[in-house]
Amino acid sequence: MRARSAVVGSFVEDALSWYRTGAQATLLRLLRSPCSGVPHDVAAAYATLARRTSDLLEQIDRGQLALPSEDRDRVLAFAQRMRRIRSLPADLQERALRDAVVQTFSLPSTAEELPEAHAVDRERAEFELADPLTPEPASGVAAWQKHFSASALNTYAECARKWFFKYACAAVEDPGSAASAYGSAFHLALEDFHGEFPRPAGAQEPLMRRRIREYVTWAFERNRDGFETPVEFELQVRRAQRTAARYIDWLLAQEREAPFEVLGREVAAELVLDGHPFVGYIDRLDRDERSGGIGVVDYKTGSIAMTPAEYCNQVRRFRDFQLPFYYWARTAAGDRVTRLLLIPLKDALLDVRPIVLRVGANIAVAELERSRSRMIELSDELASGKIETFKSTKDPSACVFCAYAAACTTKPPAEGQRFAS
Repeated sequence: MRARSAVVGSFVEDALSWYRTGAQATLLRLLRSPCSGVPHDVAAAYATLARRTSDLLEQIDRGQLALPSEDRDRVLAFAQRMRRIRSLPADLQERALRDAVVQTFSLPSTAEELPEAHAVDRERAEFELADPLTPEPASGVAAWQKHFSASALNTYAECARKWFFKYACAAVEDPGSAASAYGSAFHLALEDFHGEFPRPAGAQEPLMRRRIREYVTWAFERNRDGFETPVEFELQVRRAQRTAARYIDWLLAQEREAPFEVLGREVAAELVLDGHPFVGYIDRLDRDERSGGIGVVDYKTGSIAMTPAEYCNQVRRFRDFQLPFYYWARTAAGDRVTRLLLIPLKDALLDVRPIVLRVGANIAVAELERSRSRMIELSDELASGKIETFKSTKDPSACVFCAYAAACTTKPPAEGQRFAS
């Protein structure tokens, strides 16, 4: 009872603080409180979203998260109650304000016993220590029963502990970044563009250039919430427009050299390897109009290998399974895959120069076979349920942008900064 009184009292104090200041941090604390009526997982998800968008109640009204009807009703009820508290008269006495919070959230009567702010601290001081529990015996992490993906194996190959945080623990990652929003918007723009222009042609150049600008503008508008400020949004839109113009330059040059047709966009890739289901989505599938060979295209708005040899080296070292997975998924579907392409779309100041892997030329089928075998080995390992320790990477550079670095106690020491003489 005492612990419950402390929780209720703390909730009332936070509600009064929010009533006076409107602080977003206080509102997020209220949302995650057991007294809010919102399930813990739902509250955590909305709190993560609100840290990026800075307006929790507006996000709730817009229904930004897809929730079951019962959970949605609870979140909407919370937002309605908080607005009711915010609309209380400014001349109410302290006791009347407390009673209004208690009545609005139908809190237990123990809150009425806490007329002073210091009552919460007194209740907390009266907690009684429980007897220690017997530690559970150590055991392996539960076997992975869900589908696999190339990106999940890439994570495991880069750092097993990162895979543990992200997939086994389902830890909440950082709320996102402008870089991820940029990538999502650019992918969406190209998906729409190639829906209209499956066969790029020089005769359509003026129309293609106009339409891709329109598609970029519309795609970024739909992802506006991913950018923290209007200035950042405008800068990224302009960057994308310049990159898109260079992309059209490359398309037209490619059409003159080797005409192709876009067969699919965001194509589902499904594959079963030794009983392990793999799923993913291919950004684009092309067909060479001269040879009939299929090209698998992956757009990259982040840092990638600079040359085909560099990417092939990553494949040989089992550091990247993305294109090998796509190759085997489309081969299993009956396609004759002849090319694997990474298209860099990060730098608006550089021409678009794809990394092209020609199967049988600069990447051998035997290397793709080895990658496939390694995917099976890693899947067997993760599905075994026998892994007791997920070791951290030994490469400090992998920790620089890791969302879990702050929680990782076994990460390698950071590399020392180097300065030019």
